[in-house]
Amino acid sequence: MKKLYFLFILLPLLSFGQSQKKVDLSNPNATIYTHIYFLMPDSYDVNKSAATIRGIPREEAREKVVKLKEVLDGNGLRVDFTKVPKNPKYIDTTGIGRQTLEVNQNRYAPFPLRMPDVYVEKVGSRWYYSEETVEKIDEIYRDTFPVEWAFLDENFPEFFSYTVYGYHIWKPIAIVVMILICVLLYYVLEPVVFFLLKNFGGVLFKKKFSEESLKITRELARPIVFVLIVRFIKRLIPSLQLVEWNAFLVTGVRIAETVFWIYIFLKIMKFGVNLYEEKNRDKRSKLDRQLAPLVGKVLHGVVVFIGFLHILTLFGVDPATVLAGASIGGIAVAFAAQDSVKNLIGTLVIFLDKPFQLDDWVVIGGVEGAVEKVGFRSTRVRGADTTMFQIPNSKVVEMEINNKGLRVYRRYTTELGVRYDTPPDLIEAFMEGIKEIIRLHPETKSQSYNVEFVKFADFSLNIMVNVYFQSPDWGMEQASKNVLHLAILRLAAHIGVEFAFPSSTLMIEQLPGQDSLATQYGLDKKEITKRVEKIMSEFEKKEHMIDPDTSKIPGI
Repeated sequence: MKKLYFLFILLPLLSFGQSQKKVDLSNPNATIYTHIYFLMPDSYDVNKSAATIRGIPREEAREKVVKLKEVLDGNGLRVDFTKVPKNPKYIDTTGIGRQTLEVNQNRYAPFPLRMPDVYVEKVGSRWYYSEETVEKIDEIYRDTFPVEWAFLDENFPEFFSYTVYGYHIWKPIAIVVMILICVLLYYVLEPVVFFLLKNFGGVLFKKKFSEESLKITRELARPIVFVLIVRFIKRLIPSLQLVEWNAFLVTGVRIAETVFWIYIFLKIMKFGVNLYEEKNRDKRSKLDRQLAPLVGKVLHGVVVFIGFLHILTLFGVDPATVLAGASIGGIAVAFAAQDSVKNLIGTLVIFLDKPFQLDDWVVIGGVEGAVEKVGFRSTRVRGADTTMFQIPNSKVVEMEINNKGLRVYRRYTTELGVRYDTPPDLIEAFMEGIKEIIRLHPETKSQSYNVEFVKFADFSLNIMVNVYFQSPDWGMEQASKNVLHLAILRLAAHIGVEFAFPSSTLMIEQLPGQDSLATQYGLDKKEITKRVEKIMSEFEKKEHMIDPDTSKIPGI
């Protein structure tokens, strides 16, 4: 019976003894856990936590471990013990975060990117915080907590001890003051940063900014000011000692800073594209003018993508994992969107090879029209009837392209049919008049033309007119034809030449007591020549110039 009582008394004592956490320095996980665990409110034992530091007096070690814990809390860093190695022989094979990439060492850094100087290392069979970490704890602490409340705490102890709902009253007051300072900083820094950017840009580029450039500069100044304010907030957050909120606040501030940096780079690229367009507006081809916006869109996507990957790392995702995922994802997307990749390559080939310019009149496959836009995926061609054709760029680079816009001259051939009863001298004078019209036409190549009597057709005598127009596009060509056609009609009407058309004419040459119905032509060669000279003089005086604005294709 006594043994049974003894057993009941001993079991709780054994359980209590087993529940006591002991100092364990056998591996990186155990050492870091020992440091953190014995500084928690429910298990506070600073002496056991100080066992993770060697080589210095115990009192100084206690101060160091407390400061290191406060640094981690102030920066919102939480150790994920599921990722901390438990291998007593763990070897660092990466060297991530180290300035000197020493690898294959028995050491482990829980936050290699944000706090590379804080790490544990193996000494003998145990793991301790490294000598470098111990030496730099004070420096890291001062950098983490730029504002110390010791002076105010000593002079206003009651205020600093007063709490509301479990929170010290000075903390929300400090937050309100910080917000007011941030608002004041914005209104002070925004005009200053804009002034500096404007003047620095003027000196750098040696030119006065246009209104568009000034607008972009002002848009650039704002996110720069926001970045400065966010950095100010990030510096003050640890000093507010919001331990339970620091992880959330620090992460949120770092995300905001990343977003503002993305915005800054986007505005810088927009400014660069705008400056390039202004500087080379008159020096580049029409297709080159579209290249800068396209490159801007590509860089826009790259910046946003890199920013997104950086935000993932802020949530604790390993950068190597992010890069590997991005690479594998990129390959998967490339396979899934082969057509889009082909079109993108086709776009690059078009801009490098330049088979046409914007507004050129082209024939691509079975599509004919004016090139309106070259995009990432397709080329837009506007037909003569204003129909819009979109041709994939991968197809454009494979098909035969007839660029009529690159023609030096536009050849135009037609035949004029005059009546069979037109006298030869009148036909000859008519042909000479047409030649003179061609020579006087402002848009024809006056050295190369043909005006010849070429055919006895079924119901007409055909005169071939072959000319070459110096017209840069389809619309100007049509306007040039209009001037030529009207001049020929006026010439024919003035000298009495009639054009033939399919018809059947029954003529009674002579009736008793009536005049003949046969057409009467003027056969006086001098009179015909005089009339031709008169119409040429009138044509030359009119100086038929073609207005490019009135010769456009509708909708282009």
